[in-house]
Amino acid sequence: MTHVDHILIVDDDREIRRMVADYLQKNGLRTTTAADGREMRAALETSDVDLIVLDVMMPGEDGLSLCRGLRAGPHRAVPVVMLTARDDETDRIVGLEMGADDYVVKPFSSRELLARISAVIRRTRMLPPNLQVSEAGRLIGFGQWRLDTTARHLLDAAGTAYPLSGAEFRLLRVFLDHSQRVLSRDQLLNLTQGRDANLFDRSIDLLVSRLRQRLLDDPREQAYIKTVRSEGYVFCQAVTLLDETP
Repeated sequence: MTHVDHILIVDDDREIRRMVADYLQKNGLRTTTAADGREMRAALETSDVDLIVLDVMMPGEDGLSLCRGLRAGPHRAVPVVMLTARDDETDRIVGLEMGADDYVVKPFSSRELLARISAVIRRTRMLPPNLQVSEAGRLIGFGQWRLDTTARHLLDAAGTAYPLSGAEFRLLRVFLDHSQRVLSRDQLLNLTQGRDANLFDRSIDLLVSRLRQRLLDDPREQAYIKTVRSEGYVFCQAVTLLDETP
């Protein structure tokens, strides 16, 4: 049976919820709508969701707070496309810091939103070609860390788990799959986000900084991710596929 992607639309504006849901349904997607965080969490508990379209400017618990909560909870792997009424770089950076995978500025065309949704779902499901991780899941070892590719979190030497956002997980997978190779910002954009997402280049620098923090990688020593001046970044550690489970 063919899988139909299920999109959860979270926006306090009823007309926007209806418009987006109608357009996505006409294009073959399944939708559920929610007016606030409470309804969003209820929908996530009762059905499988492939992506969340999340408005930033909502009364009470806003979209940034909801996104941050998602990334710390059991639904942290669900990708998020933020809707924002302000085309400001600071807002976009904050959204990425909270763990959003992409954003669309209001007013937006339904066609653009559909393209962004499709691109994010495609990127989320895309595994790098060289590390063929089985459906049952494997651990990838590097330095003092292991990456659990099923739960999408880091494991330290003591086995403590640290969750990753969707964007952090994809960037780490790209680095692990291309270790010891210099990757330009353009290559990282293409491999992790796709040029059709049309994100600004600074987002890669931001994600690299966030990933360094996750790996406890001192930016002065750069034991894991080195900056190559005028070229990009290189992942320095040797990478090993491990057979044991966490």
